[in-house]
Amino acid sequence: MSQKTFSPIKKIEPRLRPFLPANLYVSAWVDPSPTTLEKVFGHLRTLQRILYDYSSRHLAENPPQPGVVRQEWQRGTLIFTDLAGFTRLMEANAQKGQAGAASLLKVLNHYFADMIEIVSKSGGDLLEFTGDAILVLFPADKEKSDLSKAIRAGLRMQRAMSKYEEIATPQGNLHLGMRIGIHRGKFLVTDVGTPRRMEHILLGRTVQKAKLAEGAGKVGKVCLTESAFAQVKEDFQFEEHLSKNNENYKLVIDNFSDKKLGEYELSNLARRRLPSAILLDKSVQALVTEITQILDSIESLASFIPSPVLNLLVESAAKRHIKPDFPTPTVVFVNLVGLPELVDRALPGEELKIVNTLSKVVARINAAVEEQGGVLKKVTYHVSGSDMVIYFGVLNAHTNDQIRAANTALKIRKIIEKVKVPSAGGISTEATCQIGVNFGPAFSAEVGEPNGRREFNLLSDTVNVAARLMDRAKPNQILVSQSVHEKIKDTFLSKHLGDVALKGKGAPVPLFELNESIPKA
Repeated sequence: MSQKTFSPIKKIEPRLRPFLPANLYVSAWVDPSPTTLEKVFGHLRTLQRILYDYSSRHLAENPPQPGVVRQEWQRGTLIFTDLAGFTRLMEANAQKGQAGAASLLKVLNHYFADMIEIVSKSGGDLLEFTGDAILVLFPADKEKSDLSKAIRAGLRMQRAMSKYEEIATPQGNLHLGMRIGIHRGKFLVTDVGTPRRMEHILLGRTVQKAKLAEGAGKVGKVCLTESAFAQVKEDFQFEEHLSKNNENYKLVIDNFSDKKLGEYELSNLARRRLPSAILLDKSVQALVTEITQILDSIESLASFIPSPVLNLLVESAAKRHIKPDFPTPTVVFVNLVGLPELVDRALPGEELKIVNTLSKVVARINAAVEEQGGVLKKVTYHVSGSDMVIYFGVLNAHTNDQIRAANTALKIRKIIEKVKVPSAGGISTEATCQIGVNFGPAFSAEVGEPNGRREFNLLSDTVNVAARLMDRAKPNQILVSQSVHEKIKDTFLSKHLGDVALKGKGAPVPLFELNESIPKA
């Protein structure tokens, strides 16, 4: 005959389960004493700080309830940056294994820490890391000075790059450079997904124009769109700049004295730290109450973190450090076209239909990725539509990750082909996708400020090539590299399309189109 026992954490146990490391979870269940529950609270408090640092200021200070879809039009200035020279730096350190990974992370985090400090002191909010790139927002203010603040921040950021002109590596001294693009306007900020997985996404032409300005810019310069230039042409000096597509941009001339540019704007947007909690009452009941309250905050932010990354954060919270590594992942890039860009022509009230549809699409795609053991890292910006970055072989590697990635790509295409896109502004359209898949070496690490704004990320030329394959794909086409083709050719039908030139590659590379799986005999 079994004997029923009452545990003081029984009601909150399902909520605690995802957020406690294995040993602490067992201790809390078998010995829910004040001493153990105080350890639980301490761990959750640390995890809360980590999740706070993994989130943009806007999200951290105003998180939605998990699964609640919301959208809001905002105005402000967006900065996109991209790092030049990182691939060579990674390759130079990869030959040294873990020692090389540690050296590479040290350089990278010094760089990010410098940029984050400048952004924060200048009044900006780092929204997201995407590989070695960052997206920064300067919210519109009453004085409409956000654009000027962003430009001054960009100049400070470029000046700070002088530290990275000579970086010692096993292959000699290397250097890093940076491109910066700026545009100002309105954009739609959305939170979409399910309680299990949410995504914070920016939509609209303003985001795309800022990204295009970065791509059209020059290393070492701050590049503005024509419309941004028109708003500050009396405040700065500029030089003309034509993109490869003969589009007009302006490069800011840095003619400021060190003293004048070095004076940061006084901003009330500096990132607030979580106040330290003091446990005055350490009884079991009081501790359970405190734990329940902190779970509310953790659950809201944790839903924006991929499950494998969240598990890693939970298990490594005590050390507050994730060891860098050189994995060999399979990377899937998906560009969703025809739905995200509708927001710019939506009539009042139509945005909600678009965002709800996007939410369902993201949820179904994440389910397809998780089903195959992959990680949907994030949904991010693109020059058209929205990009989805998916990893296989990072954190939870399998022997057949390339096959899993190919299966996922095919499922995602089917999901997008079935999307019923709502009309916007009286115009109807269809959703399509472009998908690129690549396999190769990469660098994985927790990048950013070690004790501040940071994210777990994957960086490498492997990721870049997957993105370029995606860009070359036609609507609803899946392109794979030769390294992927060799791993899946006995399982899937793939057609050789010839050799093509890709940005950053000295010689043409073989290109393959992925079709359905080979029928079983």
